Amino acid sequence: MIHTVEELLNMLHKLPRKNNILLVGIDGCGGSGKSSLARKLRDISNEVVLIEMDDFYRPSSERTVNPESNSVGADFDWMRVREQVLLPLCSGKEGNFQRYDWDNDRLAEWHEVPINGIVIIEGVYSTRKELSEFYDFKIWVDSPYNVRLERGLARDGEAARARWENEWMPAEDRYVNEHRSYELADIVIDGSGIQASLDENKLFVVKSKFL
Repeated sequence: MIHTVEELLNMLHKLPRKNNILLVGIDGCGGSGKSSLARKLRDISNEVVLIEMDDFYRPSSERTVNPESNSVGADFDWMRVREQVLLPLCSGKEGNFQRYDWDNDRLAEWHEVPINGIVIIEGVYSTRKELSEFYDFKIWVDSPYNVRLERGLARDGEAARARWENEWMPAEDRYVNEHRSYELADIVIDGSGIQASLDENKLFVVKSKFL
């Protein structure tokens, strides 16, 4: 059983790799704690490359604010994740993706992704059905609605409440219900108190295929 971040990282190091690379997806709803976990893994290992789904957010010119009529996770360009990162890496080639600039609402500079080590793609929709098969290991981080909302507002401010409650969270709930990525995860982690847990070097695993 995994109890610490180091134990999780050690397990990842032992997994078989294709093309000298291990692809890991860390998924979960906004505010669940997945970013904290992914950044902790990156910070304690110089072999980890972290890519965030926030870099694949669509510019406003490509978005429509209607969670009910949109396709699942329509605000995030999962096809760009596949074409610019996952397909090249799985073919033994470097990835190369263009980052979304949140401040200026446009695509910005390009970033290379090396073909070695552990590449983590972190963010909601990262292990959706269309991308799931590319990963060697999948993690789902779970937290209650009120915890996620509180964290989101602490990060984005009270002015963002309408977007959290009326756009992002309903869209994520639909993703959870339709794609059920948590069921395919190799490990599910309780993220409700994850920052305190990480500070104490602990992880609370609620489901694992390695028990």
